[in-house]
Amino acid sequence: MIEYPDYLPIPLRDSFGYQAISPMVRSDLQSGRARQRRRFTSVPTVASVQWLMTDLQARMFEAWFEEVLVSGSEWFEMPLKTPMGGLQNFACRFTDIYRGPTLVGVSLWRFTAELELLERPILPPGWITIAPDFIRYADIFDRALNQEWLQ
Repeated sequence: MIEYPDYLPIPLRDSFGYQAISPMVRSDLQSGRARQRRRFTSVPTVASVQWLMTDLQARMFEAWFEEVLVSGSEWFEMPLKTPMGGLQNFACRFTDIYRGPTLVGVSLWRFTAELELLERPILPPGWITIAPDFIRYADIFDRALNQEWLQ
């Protein structure tokens, strides 16, 4: 798997977000009711991202996109912030070419893009039904454990 270069910045928090593609199919019945069912279990998710880059980073980003990702068509692994907490690596690829570079201020360049994630950034199956309190109180558990280790 191609890795996102460590010499490039991670996406900005501003305007960052995920949009899952609906996995449902809805069929309207003659009675006026509707039938719904799940179409697929692997739900594609699109992340809207933006970067601010220096001149050097912008040059390297565009060359990496063109040469390493073959005009953005290849999958790559990139750290992204999720509700799961912190940065996690996700397999993703560009849905189309990025927008930009757009000059911001005196010397920074803004790039905007949409990335398709191979997996949806959610908890692994079973956690919400088996151990919901572990998830609910994970912050408290983490603080308590780290406090004991630091003493």
